[in-house]
Amino acid sequence: MSKSLPLIFLSCEVFKGIINTNKMPEANSQVQFLDAGLHATPKKLQSTVQEQINSIDQPSVIVLGYGLCGNGLHEIHSGIHTLIIPKMDDCIAMFMGGRKIFLDEFYANPGTYYLTKGWLQAETHPLAEFTRYIEKYGEETAYYLMDQQYRHYSKLVFAAHSQEDLDEYRPIATQVAEFCKRWDMKFEEYLGGTDFIQDLEDTIINPEQVPGSFITINPGEILDQEMFR
Repeated sequence: MSKSLPLIFLSCEVFKGIINTNKMPEANSQVQFLDAGLHATPKKLQSTVQEQINSIDQPSVIVLGYGLCGNGLHEIHSGIHTLIIPKMDDCIAMFMGGRKIFLDEFYANPGTYYLTKGWLQAETHPLAEFTRYIEKYGEETAYYLMDQQYRHYSKLVFAAHSQEDLDEYRPIATQVAEFCKRWDMKFEEYLGGTDFIQDLEDTIINPEQVPGSFITINPGEILDQEMFR
């Protein structure tokens, strides 16, 4: 991988304000954040990320601030670029400190809905969704749609990588938790760690040294979900 290639951090906006992009090389680098709401429709996430990659004319190193994200990045084509992507199912695993930690928690409590600072900032959570449904369909239909989506969840977890984020966003997280009592969700907080966040920061500073918890897709290759196993 040539050090002369442009460096691009293409990321979900949930990492805005969390990943310090100021340390990236001043010359020949750029940052692009995409709407967090794209996760609601994996096919739209895939097409949007692919469009952004395809729009970059010069061969570049592109570090993706995404995981597999509900297969949203399955079959992403690198084209003329080199892609570097965290070997994670989604950002929840990154905030919790790693893929194994997330999977252990997932299998122990499969009926868990997760909140993060980014989801709360982007208003991608049940309470905000309910408000949008009311405006679009009216209250009765809004409750029906929400019940169909969330009745199988038993727990709501606010996951953060720092105590500061837990403290700052606890008020809105507890509001969401109060609303989710409709489905008897138990509310918990999970304080993860900064190790993986630091790995991602280090990668956008120096993509020459990619940690083992990342996947490298060379020019002309395709990202496949099997690479995340």
